[in-house]
Amino acid sequence: MIDPLFTMALATGFLGTGHCIGMCGSLVVALSLTSDGRRAGVPFHLLYNLGRLLTYGLIGLIVGWLGSAIAYTDSFRELSRVILLGSDLFLILIGLGSAGLFSHFNLLSLEFAGPVRAMTGAVRGLRSLPVGLSALPLGLLFGFLPCGFLYAMAISAAQSADPFKGAVTMLAFGLGTAPALLLFGSAAHWLGRRARTWMIRGAGVMVVVMGLTNLVRHLRMMGLL
Repeated sequence: MIDPLFTMALATGFLGTGHCIGMCGSLVVALSLTSDGRRAGVPFHLLYNLGRLLTYGLIGLIVGWLGSAIAYTDSFRELSRVILLGSDLFLILIGLGSAGLFSHFNLLSLEFAGPVRAMTGAVRGLRSLPVGLSALPLGLLFGFLPCGFLYAMAISAAQSADPFKGAVTMLAFGLGTAPALLLFGSAAHWLGRRARTWMIRGAGVMVVVMGLTNLVRHLRMMGLL
């Protein structure tokens, strides 16, 4: 049976593309331009998104392993309970904020520009390559682009306490975001600002549901429910 959290991660990624189009869409288009100003086409976007998915999978693998290292170590048993329940409550609150309940405490408030500036130098070097050769490395690099929804999914992946489940959670999230970025050139025309706002709120609701699902699981695991 497929873990419902994987489906929730996929739905969060799809709804979160309302934010992706605003944050990453123009960047993806700029990266795909050739030296003479033409768009590189579908192969570039496929390779770029493959790179993003590989990075997301790696992030999920690492945080899932870190989660298992803490969860299965007796000396960290009490600490792991605090971390699990605390992260569940954090996801619920930050998801509620993204759904529109709070004005300042939301997933978008977790994003900051520092890593983007740090990536600039690497991008300059990659842009010197032919567009077809730069697509995959650019996707691998920009898979680390600061994103509140990415942070929320990484927390959920770590809570799985399993490298495989962590990787699948992140891959499901990445697959959810891929269609809008692949079709960005046409999607931007029909997906208006209001629609993107409601999609972000929907993604916030999905984060709340994931947090609640994990909270119930963890309370049962601890014998508190």
